[in-house]
Amino acid sequence: MTAYDDLMAFQRQTEALAQVAGRLGWDQETVMPDGSAGQRAEEIGALEGVLHARRSDPRLADWLAAAKAPDAVGVAQLRQIRRSYDRTMKVPAKLAEEIATTMSLAQGVWAECRAREEVPGFLPTLRKVVDLKRQEGAALAAGGDPYDALVDDYEPGMTGAEIAAMFDAMRPRLVALRERVLGAKAPHGVVGQFPVEAQMALGRELATIFGYDWNRGRIDLAEHPFSSGSGHDVRITTRVSETDPFNCFYSTIHEVGHAAYEQGIDPAYALTPIGQGASMGVHESQSRSYENQLGRSRAFTGWLFGRMREVFGDFGIGDAEGFYRAVNRVHAGYIRTEADEVHYNLHIMMRFDLERALMTGALDVADLEAAWNDRFRADFGVAVDRPSNGMLQDVHWSCGLFGYFPTYTLGNVYAGCLVKALRADVPGLDPQMERGDVSAATGWLRDRLQRHGSLYEPRDVVRRACGFEPSEAPLLDYLETKFGEIYGL
Repeated sequence: MTAYDDLMAFQRQTEALAQVAGRLGWDQETVMPDGSAGQRAEEIGALEGVLHARRSDPRLADWLAAAKAPDAVGVAQLRQIRRSYDRTMKVPAKLAEEIATTMSLAQGVWAECRAREEVPGFLPTLRKVVDLKRQEGAALAAGGDPYDALVDDYEPGMTGAEIAAMFDAMRPRLVALRERVLGAKAPHGVVGQFPVEAQMALGRELATIFGYDWNRGRIDLAEHPFSSGSGHDVRITTRVSETDPFNCFYSTIHEVGHAAYEQGIDPAYALTPIGQGASMGVHESQSRSYENQLGRSRAFTGWLFGRMREVFGDFGIGDAEGFYRAVNRVHAGYIRTEADEVHYNLHIMMRFDLERALMTGALDVADLEAAWNDRFRADFGVAVDRPSNGMLQDVHWSCGLFGYFPTYTLGNVYAGCLVKALRADVPGLDPQMERGDVSAATGWLRDRLQRHGSLYEPRDVVRRACGFEPSEAPLLDYLETKFGEIYGL
């Protein structure tokens, strides 16, 4: 066997163990007994110790020095392994294990405090999380910007300054659109009770329509919807509100976008470094395009309206056009995951500024709630009424996912580019979607982008799929056209 073969055999076992770690996380968020949190944290910490040891194994340096890539796929595999090795070597094993253990416990503390609407109870845990992530960022940065180093974990090559510049370019047009929309008459929303069982049944139907492979997946309920796994085991979660069926339906479609990406990767790449999404920004481009540009389109909502009438009867909206407007209703709500397309990126910009300030030390954990509430009032014109609608609404910071939030907007930007190219290539898309058939769109995304996994760098895989350099312009044009029409602007 060659050095490359030895390296790939070793890496395959590491990737398999990482999937096991992910499955423990899925279990913790779905079916784990409440009393198991302490033991689970220890289990996850122990497994992280094993993974860190494998990712920093001295043989990796020798294999990487001697390995000769047999082809372009091999070049990409080596690139990903080298990147992981370089990052792992910068973080002490003890710190990596402590981070894993702390984040596992922190999720439980967050969930309890969120349920009790109790910020003070969460602050000591959050302070420890922030401290550990500052240490990790400093270790990874090696004298550079710690926040940039954390962002790089989710979006290789991206920096805080580049993100800030993108947000600065987007904000004026978003704010102007928001003000014009909120000054117009709002569409009516749905009314009534929507039973949990019926919602879940229709949610499963939507997942199937958008290409989810049930032979390699399952759906469960979770406090915060997520997708987990890759290859032949990709699981999704959703949540249900009996007064708001869109919460379930569009959370499900969103997570199916993530899952379809992982299920759509070339099976030859399974349990290898490139057998997963290229980045979180690229990942979010799939979930956001599935959810919004496809799932909230006039064509698809026309089909969904008829199907919901069959399942739920009358829910206060008389025709498909009114339903389309209700699905895309703009409102200055508290919750990011329930935000309309106009407001969503403003939610992300706020979180980006706050978490960047936390990492630099410009914002103390003790002052986070006040900073959140002040910024929310300034950006959205509404006072936060309770912590679960404020700084306790998202699970991300309890998990230590600092640098993750901006990838949502980057995903929206990429989605704008991808769907522009998709519509140019598939001109007969809308008549198909009116029949509840989105296979032409999801097939295009699978063939152009998903199947490649991490074969290409994030921005490159989007550029290859689109045929042009990605920018925020297609997304902003799409938003202004869509909501200008809905609101008669």
